Amino acid sequence: MDTVTILLSSFILSITGLFVFIWSLRKRLFDPTSAAANVIFSEGEIGHGEEPAASAAQKAGLAQPVAGEQKPVLDAAQQQAMQRELAERVEADRSSAFTTFVFLSCAIVWLLVATAAGLASSIKLHEPDWLVQQAWLTFGRLRTIHLNAVAYGWAPMAALGIAVWLLPRLLKTHLVGARFAILGAMLWNAGLIAGLGCIAVGISDGMEWLEIPWQVDILLVAGGALVGLPLVYTLQSRKVDHLYVSIWYMGAALFWFPILFLIGNLPAVHFGVQQAAMNWWFGHNVLGLFYTPMALASVYYFLPKIIGRPVQSYNLSLLGFWTLAFFYGQVGGHHLIGGPVPGWLITLSIVQSVMMVVPVISFSINQHLTMRGYFSKLFYSPTLRFIVLGGMMYTLSSIQGSLEALRSVNVVAHFTHFTVAHAHLGLYGFFSMVMFGAVYFVMPRVMAWEWPYPSLIAAHFWLVVLGFSIYFIGLTIGGWLQGLYMLDAAKPFMESVRVTLPWLQSRSVGGAIMALGHVLFAGHFIAMALRHGPRRVGAALLHTRATPSAIPAGA
Repeated sequence: MDTVTILLSSFILSITGLFVFIWSLRKRLFDPTSAAANVIFSEGEIGHGEEPAASAAQKAGLAQPVAGEQKPVLDAAQQQAMQRELAERVEADRSSAFTTFVFLSCAIVWLLVATAAGLASSIKLHEPDWLVQQAWLTFGRLRTIHLNAVAYGWAPMAALGIAVWLLPRLLKTHLVGARFAILGAMLWNAGLIAGLGCIAVGISDGMEWLEIPWQVDILLVAGGALVGLPLVYTLQSRKVDHLYVSIWYMGAALFWFPILFLIGNLPAVHFGVQQAAMNWWFGHNVLGLFYTPMALASVYYFLPKIIGRPVQSYNLSLLGFWTLAFFYGQVGGHHLIGGPVPGWLITLSIVQSVMMVVPVISFSINQHLTMRGYFSKLFYSPTLRFIVLGGMMYTLSSIQGSLEALRSVNVVAHFTHFTVAHAHLGLYGFFSMVMFGAVYFVMPRVMAWEWPYPSLIAAHFWLVVLGFSIYFIGLTIGGWLQGLYMLDAAKPFMESVRVTLPWLQSRSVGGAIMALGHVLFAGHFIAMALRHGPRRVGAALLHTRATPSAIPAGA
């Protein structure tokens, strides 16, 4: 079978599947009611935002109506029903509080570890003789420690913590199987500590994203399986008829990731060119089929809840989910352009990479239409700033990825810092920003204690935005120049290295600013966990225009 036939078949099947799915949406085969987007709200809650991370002044601003907004007027029976459901929500939050706190605490620790290793690695790119006295401090090991601390420490711990908290809310029931999740977190973190220790002493499987030895990966597999059990058990005891789109995303991610991780780490199975193909099949899919759906699940819950308005198009959210599932599976092959890989596989990867614009545009349009008329709420909601910016970065990252997959762009960007900038745009600009916002929303519910210093939230936001802007722009420009220099046969290879030096220095500057933001974030988290600072108790559930005034902690 030739390349044209394979690509044409793939394209026809994809388009046919899309049309069938769109037709099913039009016929409401998957969504029997027009109010499916309202399932995350209690009766009478639409029109009232929920933002526990906001200060008193910010909550007053959030409570101001926008043009065309109508707040429901409830009779006595409806108010009683709403209060009853809100009380049940509080109990649901309590059922997941300790488990969520365990996961988020682990996430904070790994964020600091990854930040330290990442900043040190960045400095070494332009100061190669810095910290070379110990083998584990060399660039090759520190950079790998940074990657794995992010990929298997900060990112999954944060995502799973938010997922554990969201499950009872979305299913309107108590969390079932919390002990399995905690045991899974213990095994996972034990495996990660052992894996990073192996990398530090030079023991590695030698494939990017899959460096941890497979013998240690057994702990992560067992831990991940245990963490997934509460999803199954809680689904069985749900009190809702309709599963909101966030459950679709989280459920799919928790199903996809074990398959990806298990196949990627099978010992003595993948060799040579096949190993390279599998490596990037895993490396790209763990981004698109685990981190991405977990973050999108958070966006689809927190954004409507904060502004008090359902998503504009629930069918469009389902379209984004299914097209992500349809098109993402083979996009990793575009990292192997120019390698000894079958041409049809590369071309198929390019086609699917370009087709990814469908779910991305679906999400982007939905987010914009949902926020239309509500953008002023960004001034008042700390969580919303992170969530909306993260959603915008998802759009930018995905479109950039589709363009980067094209051969004409890839020939310049391949093997350069341009690709590193793109990877950080997805995993940091999109995923981490969303997780930061989600943590700010969730923790007051977990601790029954509001953030003691709201000004630190704003400082964290602007530090990471400024730092990441410098980081991303510097690497993008430096990486593109690096690619052009490597393609110029008249220039020695070392010229392609020298041209990147000022941009690598800007990367370290941006990384240092981001690191400061992370330290503030972690310090604020610890202060809240210890209930240190001004006493701001009891994040309001609903209809609150102000919070209790700050009281000294000792009062």
